[in-house]
Amino acid sequence: MEDTKPVEISSSKMFGGYNKRFKHFSPTLGCSMNFHIYFPPSPSSSSSHKFPVLYWLSGLTCTDENFIFKSGAQRAASNEGVALVTPDTSPRGLNVEGEADSWDFGVGAGFYLNATQEKWKNWRMYDYVVKELPKLLSDNFPELETSKASIFGHSMGGHGALTIYLKNLDKYKSVSAFAPVANPINCPWGLKAFTNYLGGNKSDWEDYDATCLVTKFPNVSASILIDQGEDDKFLQDQLLPHKFEEACRNANVPLLLRLQPGYDHSYNFIATFIDDHIRHHAQALRLI
Repeated sequence: MEDTKPVEISSSKMFGGYNKRFKHFSPTLGCSMNFHIYFPPSPSSSSSHKFPVLYWLSGLTCTDENFIFKSGAQRAASNEGVALVTPDTSPRGLNVEGEADSWDFGVGAGFYLNATQEKWKNWRMYDYVVKELPKLLSDNFPELETSKASIFGHSMGGHGALTIYLKNLDKYKSVSAFAPVANPINCPWGLKAFTNYLGGNKSDWEDYDATCLVTKFPNVSASILIDQGEDDKFLQDQLLPHKFEEACRNANVPLLLRLQPGYDHSYNFIATFIDDHIRHHAQALRLI
């Protein structure tokens, strides 16, 4: 069996800090996984300074690298003193039949849930993100203050961030999302993924739908921030942010949904507004 301790496989300096990529064996997923950490520069006054953690969950087809290479988030993270942690989006290398047949299911499309169907039993990204990864960070990186954490993401990862946050309000100080899949039980991506991962009982699906969860876990103190491009080709059929907005209004959950004219679903959109999101979380983590 491979080592469960993370092994550094690359390092690159950026804005005074370092992008570092690690590899480890995940008992939760049953395979080797990669993840990135951006460590901001340490204050010169303190060698024992601990950084709060901001988890980023990426979207369909992504790995742990897309956000690190394309978002430009490191500049604001460096300024605010926040560590960025970016896991992969699914198990890899398990060679389950059909795992790579389509871009919106299987490899690269873990949907941040715990699959209940036997064939997909290793697809337990919810437990990986919520349980295994924070403990791994706490045990191996003393410079990270894992008890101070927030979470955000894009598209499928926005769905993951919202659902994980709502179900774990004690673990995360804040949440935000770019173009999240906000009501997956009512969109084609969600229908396909949830049928295969969770089976045919649709009441089980609601455990991984932010629009359903916000009515069950309404004790949100920090305002939820969502940016959505108005020229996003997935807006009407797949993302359904207005369903989530309506649910938040009915549950008295504070939401700032910003519709951004002319922007699409790409990392160009994310890079444009990423600084706002970093500051949103830094404020919740009491850094400003």
